[in-house]
Amino acid sequence: MTTQAIGIAVLLASMAAAQTVDKPAVDNGAGAWNGKAAVRYLDQRLEWWTTWRTAARDHETFCVSCHTVLPYALGRPALRSALAEKSESSTERKLLDNVIKRVRLWSEVQPFYTDEKNGAPKSTESRGTEAVLEALILASYDSREGRFSDDTRKAFENMWSVQLKTGDAMGAFPWLNFQNQPWEADDSQFWGATLGAIAAGYAPAQYRSNTGVQANVELLAAYLRRAAPGQSLINRLFLLWASTKIPGLLTAPGHSAIVDEAFAKQREDGGWSTSSLVIGTWKRKDATPLETGSDGYGTGLVSFVLEQSGVARQEPHLQHALAWLRKNQDGALGLWPAASLNKKRDPASDAGRFMSDAATAYSVLALTGGK
Repeated sequence: MTTQAIGIAVLLASMAAAQTVDKPAVDNGAGAWNGKAAVRYLDQRLEWWTTWRTAARDHETFCVSCHTVLPYALGRPALRSALAEKSESSTERKLLDNVIKRVRLWSEVQPFYTDEKNGAPKSTESRGTEAVLEALILASYDSREGRFSDDTRKAFENMWSVQLKTGDAMGAFPWLNFQNQPWEADDSQFWGATLGAIAAGYAPAQYRSNTGVQANVELLAAYLRRAAPGQSLINRLFLLWASTKIPGLLTAPGHSAIVDEAFAKQREDGGWSTSSLVIGTWKRKDATPLETGSDGYGTGLVSFVLEQSGVARQEPHLQHALAWLRKNQDGALGLWPAASLNKKRDPASDAGRFMSDAATAYSVLALTGGK
């Protein structure tokens, strides 16, 4: 059986299992949503990704993608808490083992993307992107467990080693650019830098106070403050999240301005459209019109970041958004839908679900408060 056939079979099995669930698994006091179905969807998608030939890398590892793997690593533990699971799932363990293996073999493993395959300087960009994602994943898991492992420390060493120390982007990290919004486009280096700051914020204060690390964090913070003007709202939302972990990234008026702009872009149904959060000039590569309705990624992301920034769940805008999320989960698949910003895709295809992978993880984070 081909990898694609296996993926389809697993998805069909997940759909059939979801149909047997009579009652939603999670009720946060203001309405129910199906946490067990979300678990099935996210676990199935991560399992598919680990076996997909396009994701396969050397040393029997797989790519840590922005659209599926990173959101999974951030959102899946929150579901574990909400459903009172006693330990991480086997799928989570597979992901963590993969990240740890690449961190330990940093000088031996090949970049996710190389010059020969994609054109210079992709290997440099790939190293920067990978280092940040791996540090964020391991630091976020360690933070939940109240520890700071040697592997996480090594991941940060890798991240700081590729930090840019000169030039206009001094303080940021090399970042992949495939002209794909919202994670690999011209403005995505700023997004990557916010992820690096969030990762550092998950690390213990004692680690950040180390002289060398402190200098790296200050350099990163200086870049974020310098480059923030003119960034898209989606990038500034991640900056807002980072500011809750690294003091001094935003002034009080700057914090309020991002919150107010997010409120202003909320749609009447309570959700947000991802297309309204990216740069206003963005066009799909196939010239098809962008989706403008509320979707799971925009709504889940904005809601989660607003919560992290201190907006109370009872605040009317956020209350309306959480109601949208509870109402718009796909009952059969367990996902929250979102569409590609780069081309019109079949929403039932594997690539067509990349945005829904991220949407589902951030919707879960919003509904659980990130806990």
